[in-house]
Amino acid sequence: MTETPRRDGDTGTGPDLRELVRLFLRLGTVAFGGPAAHIAMMHDEVVRRRGWVTEQRFLDLVGATNLIPGPSSTELAIHLGHERAGRRGLVAAGVCFILPAALMVGVLAALYVRYGTTPAVEGVLYGIRPVVVAIIVWALFPLVRTALKSAYLWALAGAALAGYLLGVNELLLLAGGGLLTTAVRLAPAARARLRPGAPAPGGPDTSASGTPAPGDRGGEPPPDGRTGPDGTFRDDGPGRIGGLLAAPLALAGSQDPDQLLRLFLTMLKIGAVLYGSGYVLLAFLEGDFVERLGWLTESQLADAVSIGQFTPGPVFTTATFVGYVIAGVPGAALATVAIFLPSFLFVGLLTKITDRIRSKTWSSALLDGVNAAALALMAGVTLQLGHTSLVDPLTWALTGGALLVLWRTRLNSAWLIAAGAGVGLAAVLLG
Repeated sequence: MTETPRRDGDTGTGPDLRELVRLFLRLGTVAFGGPAAHIAMMHDEVVRRRGWVTEQRFLDLVGATNLIPGPSSTELAIHLGHERAGRRGLVAAGVCFILPAALMVGVLAALYVRYGTTPAVEGVLYGIRPVVVAIIVWALFPLVRTALKSAYLWALAGAALAGYLLGVNELLLLAGGGLLTTAVRLAPAARARLRPGAPAPGGPDTSASGTPAPGDRGGEPPPDGRTGPDGTFRDDGPGRIGGLLAAPLALAGSQDPDQLLRLFLTMLKIGAVLYGSGYVLLAFLEGDFVERLGWLTESQLADAVSIGQFTPGPVFTTATFVGYVIAGVPGAALATVAIFLPSFLFVGLLTKITDRIRSKTWSSALLDGVNAAALALMAGVTLQLGHTSLVDPLTWALTGGALLVLWRTRLNSAWLIAAGAGVGLAAVLLG
């Protein structure tokens, strides 16, 4: 499938924007399983089905999101929105991916505050998790073929996978992979400069990343800053993201303004500095809201995290639950905006340089190393999820059946998620 060229000056307000809204609302509604599963579903939709970006471009965007704080899958959605429809697409894709989960968490938080408990969800998760394993495995195949173009990158990915399984911090693995690959790639030029009279090698190195696929810009910036040679719309700058996302502040009138301000600033800080998994988010929330401010109990925080993990979309919507428990609807709205706002700003700034990363030898090498480590982390998450999810013949059958369907058909992964949920719920109810 090839990208449909856009007219120069397109502002992303027509069919492209409407398609983005529909796609990411749907993904936000069915994207269970954590960031690795979210990335796999986005790959299926925007690379395999729609051809909006190439495999290499998708990998580069995944790598770029791993270089900045915040929820990686949400930031990937924001990036993909910008790729498709510029600044408006950046905002639309991110908001639509977050909104379904935030609304679900808000409803569950209201039930929790009213009744003091959360619904039993183990039956649904019992059927969904094996399907999620299949979806991630299926997405890894083409991504691995694109990213691991040399024996060195295969070895790096293997080492990163081993490190992850041994408990090494994810950020250290990503940074180490990128820096080590940069050093390896630049070493020949450094040795050449040390030999008197020897010409230094020139031009970008593509030994690890391969020749860009047709339609891939290969790192070259669009000639006019708006429309690239493959027709992809460009619109530099983060835009008025803060203004578009700050509307929930209007809800704050009936609450304690000092408490709401502290809630907003605390969530803003967490969103701006948090790297790593949901366990890191849990540590931040406990330190700020349980120990420092005393606004939550340990049991309330545990329930908040369980709801954030059960609902689809980014686990950062745990902030919605926390905000509701602390300050009702205004607190939920402000907490959600605050924890995600840095991601929109970071990606809005990062779009200025992602097109140029592949044009420099050192930055291209850095991204190749980060990509290899990121795929290793996805593989590690899949192994761990499989270990906890594939617990009996039925769950193994769900994973195998989902892989078979993905191989033989183009069935949307949302239907597989729904089928897994139905099978899991039926299995628990029947016995």
